[in-house]
Amino acid sequence: MARLLTGLIIVASLAAQDAVPARSGVKQALAYIEANHDRHVEKQIQISEIPAPTFAEKARGEFMASEFRRVGLKEVSIDPRGNVLGWRHGTSPRAIALAAHLDTVFPAETDVKVRREGKRLVGPGIGDDARGLTTILAIAEALEHGNVKTGKSILFVANCCEEGLGNLLGVKYLLQEGQYKDRIDAFISVDGSSQARIVNGALGSKRYRVTIKGPGGHSYGNFGRANPAHALGRAIAYFSEYQPPAKPKTTFNVGKIGGGTSVNAISFEMWMEVDMRSESEAELDKIEQHLLASIRRAVEDENKVAKFNTKVEAENKILGVRYTGFTPEDSALVRAAQWAAKQMGITASLTIGSTDSNIPINMKMPAVTLGGGGRGDSAHSLEEWYEPEGGWRGIQQVMLTVLAWDELAQTK
Repeated sequence: MARLLTGLIIVASLAAQDAVPARSGVKQALAYIEANHDRHVEKQIQISEIPAPTFAEKARGEFMASEFRRVGLKEVSIDPRGNVLGWRHGTSPRAIALAAHLDTVFPAETDVKVRREGKRLVGPGIGDDARGLTTILAIAEALEHGNVKTGKSILFVANCCEEGLGNLLGVKYLLQEGQYKDRIDAFISVDGSSQARIVNGALGSKRYRVTIKGPGGHSYGNFGRANPAHALGRAIAYFSEYQPPAKPKTTFNVGKIGGGTSVNAISFEMWMEVDMRSESEAELDKIEQHLLASIRRAVEDENKVAKFNTKVEAENKILGVRYTGFTPEDSALVRAAQWAAKQMGITASLTIGSTDSNIPINMKMPAVTLGGGGRGDSAHSLEEWYEPEGGWRGIQQVMLTVLAWDELAQTK
């Protein structure tokens, strides 16, 4: 009996998904996305050239709010955290959130002008996540053009604080404190370009700021005092000796180092920021303990060789934690995403990533992260690039995922 019921559910699901292309206005919406490809790429460039460092996304957020109004979204607002919200109402007030993040990893003074190199667009943030923001705008525009009706409502979100020390605060606020937190049933993040990845797994991470303090002094006159810079160097060297497993994939990085006052002064404070990631909570705990042990060892070694009864001390501050988890493969949202990929001729892989979807996944809310089409690479670098050829297909794929989920949600 259980197998029969499962079979009936699968048949019903396939029937629901296959009904999507026959919906009124869907073909018109798909055609609109393709026909307006060049205009959408120009919009992507425009978005990318608005600086938006984490915690300073206001200008880009205000631009997206105006764009939300332009494409016909309702009740457009910016919440207290800085997320830009706009509604496309369905028959039901229950909703799926379709999100892309506003912020980039680049400081405000970074030159974000996009340049063309053949078929390639080059500029910091051109793919991550100007492509995602462009995708959600294009979908709202296309649905309006086709007058496509949905059962569930769609909450369009240009969220803040995804990158770095933002630590997913935008989506965390949206789903845990925001005005509409009790109306959202599922979540899609559009991040980057790849159509062949469906991120249904949350990558775990821990980030630390390690500060080592000492007495400081003159580099010549006080030579021999315990030196925070020397201790920090030892800590990095000891930490980098760690050999993480290839599977489950586990990584680490010392991303920032700072401190000191002058080349001829013994620093009184040095610091580093460390990122550790793993597909496994157990492996993440192991590398965290290695980091802490490396710091203790470095401090002890520096204090052993220091003169004049001087010492250094370490302070370890956790900057952010992201937990592991999965949206099940048999969930309506993952099935919808796989179906949409197949409509585009793609067999997409289910993967693990560190994205805004971590938050809903940890809350047991169905969530996936999808790409907006085209090709790109070198994210988080000044030479980040994006090739828009055929990128309209990614926007179509995300839209079909939303509509397929909507069909499946009606069959529950």
